[in-house]
Amino acid sequence: MINAIIKELEMRKAEFENETVATIYFGGGTPSVLTTDEIDEIINACYTHYTIEKDPEITLEANPDDLSIAKIEELANSKINRLSIGVQSFFNQDLKLMNRAHNAKEAVESLTLSRKRFPNSSLDLIYGIPEMSNARWEENIDKALALNTPHISAYALTVEPKTALENFIKKGIVPPVNDEVAQEHHKILVQKMEAAGYENYEFSNFAKPGYYSKNNTAYWQGKIYIGIGPSAHSYDGKRRAWNVSNNPKYIKAITSGELPQEIETLSQTDQYNEYVMTRLRTQYGVSLQEIGTSFGLKFKDYFIKHSQKHIEEHLLFVKDDRVYVTKKGKFLSDGIASDLFILNLK
Repeated sequence: MINAIIKELEMRKAEFENETVATIYFGGGTPSVLTTDEIDEIINACYTHYTIEKDPEITLEANPDDLSIAKIEELANSKINRLSIGVQSFFNQDLKLMNRAHNAKEAVESLTLSRKRFPNSSLDLIYGIPEMSNARWEENIDKALALNTPHISAYALTVEPKTALENFIKKGIVPPVNDEVAQEHHKILVQKMEAAGYENYEFSNFAKPGYYSKNNTAYWQGKIYIGIGPSAHSYDGKRRAWNVSNNPKYIKAITSGELPQEIETLSQTDQYNEYVMTRLRTQYGVSLQEIGTSFGLKFKDYFIKHSQKHIEEHLLFVKDDRVYVTKKGKFLSDGIASDLFILNLK
């Protein structure tokens, strides 16, 4: 797999021949199972085939149960300079419900230890968990803030098919996910994070000044990126591509000198819809001038016309030719965006 990933990096270098790489992100499955030598081998391949800026952000996703003292020291001696730790909750009952391998004690220990070697780090939390009270959610946030992690991502729980949680819900062991509860949890989240000095630069992401994730920011600003490895997605502004998800098929194709990917060319309407969806989720908002310049006056007029009802309902507001989501509208931002999508513009 490592050899195939390195080979794919080489095969696709022409896609970025005029670009400078600002961020390298090890995500997806559990990349923390890689050794330092394997991580550095992949990073060195990036430096060999791509132009990398002077101080790139190089993030590794990790689970708390992987982050022993020895593992953290090992990672600190690699080129990784940022960790994103999948805590999800500081309560064992939540972790058990989500079928997580770590426990609450390991979550706290991994964050405490990693902060000493990785000042630039992030943790993930999940809200809207069945039977999670507002008080327990507030305590989760308080525990995260007490650890002084500079970046916190928080996501509403989604029930994936064929998981233990879906089975529990179907059998009536656990109540179904409640959108109203999730919305209340998000409201609490925004209030507490802002009070603690964090900036909500994107719907699910909160950071202290100077600690925005370059990777997340680039994605939500529509920057181009290359995804390497099985299931990885890529985007060049006009096309989306995704690799086959089957590991043996991926390795076999790459070894044979073929890219095992499917490609979708985005129409102008697709590009507009994507622009609206991504920008509305951020603190930067939607630029009316940019819509007009990039897509044309028809698209701009359409957006202005269809955003009026959301402005009247205080879900959107306009400032300096930009349209932003209000605090009231934040949790509904994806629904608002879909209402502004164009299906067939004549």
